[in-house]
Amino acid sequence: MTHESTDEKDDLQDLTPARVIAYLKENSDFFARHPEAMAAMATPGRELGEGVADLQQAMIERLKRDVAGSDNREQELVDTSRANLTTQSRIHECVLALLSANSFEQVIQTVTTDFAVILGVDVVTLCIELEENGTTPINIHGLNVVPRGTVEHFTGAGDAPVLRNQISGDPEVFGGAAPLVQSDAMARLDISSASPSAMVAFGSREADKYHPGQSTELLSFLAAVLEHVVRGWLNLPD
Repeated sequence: MTHESTDEKDDLQDLTPARVIAYLKENSDFFARHPEAMAAMATPGRELGEGVADLQQAMIERLKRDVAGSDNREQELVDTSRANLTTQSRIHECVLALLSANSFEQVIQTVTTDFAVILGVDVVTLCIELEENGTTPINIHGLNVVPRGTVEHFTGAGDAPVLRNQISGDPEVFGGAAPLVQSDAMARLDISSASPSAMVAFGSREADKYHPGQSTELLSFLAAVLEHVVRGWLNLPD
């Protein structure tokens, strides 16, 4: 036991009910300044006679539990709001990085390198399917060409990004980084009627970084901006 902890124990032993009462009388605003102390206090019961229940005591204890639960929910709401604001700021940073690209090659580099750093994930890939005749539509370093049907297989027929947790990364999508991936998010890219299906995929080693039930509006927004940027650089129709 350290000297400091010994002193603290001695101080507590010096406390007596009379000293506590005297202190509270001199500091009548103590509980107003330290409401957390009230939550730790046991509410005194009342002797009402044999067979008589003290409903007031039960109601007070229930109110204390309700207040504690309300405080926890309030903190959860604050934490969630902060996390959402952080994610929104990061998505906006990704958008600015896309708009700052000076070439299509730099767009690909921004997606596959900068996005991962900005969003705090392990890997981001931009996937495009083979043409109907089996040829590669675009041959640019960083662009991941996948077999036909891959995009619909992972994103389904809907427009909203698909989030998965507790999974093993798919090598077809994440390449050599697949063994790291334990949760992912995949967003379909409707670039143009004249281009093959495409998607952007985000992978994380955190098993619950992405999971079903998370909001996908910000990822959808980022995917929509990416569609417009790619379409503009390649001069493709809608």
